[in-house]
Amino acid sequence: MVDVGADTEITQDLTPVQAADLLGLNPEVVRDAIVALGSDDGVAIQDIVSALHPAEVADLIEMLRGPMRTQLVELLRPTFDPEVLTELDEVIRDEIAEQLGIDTIAKAIAALDSDDALNLISTLEETKQRRVLHAISYALRSMLEEGLAFPEESAGRLMQREFVAVPSFWNVGEVIDFLRESDDLPDDFYDVFVVDPRHRLIGYVALSRILRTKRPVAVRDIMLGEFVSVPVNMDQEDVAYVFAQQDLISAPVVDDSERLIGVIMIDDIVDVIHQEAEEDIMRLGGVQEDDLYAAVVDTGKSRFAWLFVNLLTAIMASLVIGLFQGTIEQVVMLAVLMPIAASMGGNAGTQTLTVAVRAIAMKELTPANAVRVLSKEVLVGTFNGMLFAVIIGLITWFWSGSVGIGAVMAVAMIITLVVAGLAGAAIPFGLSRTRFDPAIASGVFLTTITDVVAFLAFLGLGAWFLI
Repeated sequence: MVDVGADTEITQDLTPVQAADLLGLNPEVVRDAIVALGSDDGVAIQDIVSALHPAEVADLIEMLRGPMRTQLVELLRPTFDPEVLTELDEVIRDEIAEQLGIDTIAKAIAALDSDDALNLISTLEETKQRRVLHAISYALRSMLEEGLAFPEESAGRLMQREFVAVPSFWNVGEVIDFLRESDDLPDDFYDVFVVDPRHRLIGYVALSRILRTKRPVAVRDIMLGEFVSVPVNMDQEDVAYVFAQQDLISAPVVDDSERLIGVIMIDDIVDVIHQEAEEDIMRLGGVQEDDLYAAVVDTGKSRFAWLFVNLLTAIMASLVIGLFQGTIEQVVMLAVLMPIAASMGGNAGTQTLTVAVRAIAMKELTPANAVRVLSKEVLVGTFNGMLFAVIIGLITWFWSGSVGIGAVMAVAMIITLVVAGLAGAAIPFGLSRTRFDPAIASGVFLTTITDVVAFLAFLGLGAWFLI
């Protein structure tokens, strides 16, 4: 621990911020803001917003209804923080950008770091993009156009162009003097990159090491030559995986010629991890993207497709039931018990599916261990199937008064849970091997298989043993 001694006196009047105070926007602040907006009190609004982080201001904007949201942005216009735009949901951001106007958005982009500026302009409509690009300086426009040329969700879209690079023949003193005198350094950085005359990356030095090294020491003598660099076209999900695997704080980005062209910071990777997790959750539910702030009609249209696919799979399951209509008419109790097998199969399959999709995303389920994972899920399905077979078999026996129906239900439960476990792991793995996103389509296939197998097993066994 470093003892700062008497210097601690200067912090006596500062109010510490507890971590618990940062867990979401305080409801009292929201109520105060609504009251201030109700009385059109711009001074009060400025006081409220000045104490908030840009992310909290964005949350406040998103929470308000349309007219009140417009009023808040208008009151904040003279001092509107560009960082707020980067924190807004894309639907709300486009709405706010329309209200603020092209000139204000152009000034905001010019004030942001290059990665945030690129993220902001990339989410605007194409027409707005062109108008904003024409309203900014040539140098900034060229940089943004270069960034927009990279694939979406790639390292090139994540990286910031501001970084510190020095030649290997400099000594520590020259690096420190450069850092003190340069006017165009990034606001925050942790590493100084070492490049050759062609600007190719050959190593890096952590700032902490530079500060602990005497001035005459050459950079080449303290740099680390082993490093992880990120190709500019690498998918952002893979970049996040590299950061997590290597415990990185920042990573250099290189082009096809191994030239250093940017750096990715950990704060952007945290956003990527959140975005990818949210995307997988949405797709598992048959939702293409977060539509919380979208219009009712747009939300309905986006969800219609997968609901329609689910309708077709439900019809398929109903056709299977129709094959055993005569059996159901003779043993009505089968119709009462039929949903149990399908429900248990669906839930068991979803459990396995969730684990499998997560494992694929984290690169933990690969061809090398696929057989072992699939075998394990079959064994888990068998284990649970036998346990639930005993439970549901006894319940069915006492409920229906028929040992035969209880036995049919027990055997059908085992078959259904075994198939559900196998399908829950095999479907997403198979889709991933064919380059389909397993989070999107797995649920529909799984529902179809578990329903059809459950109905076939239960009704088929019923027709065989009971009729």
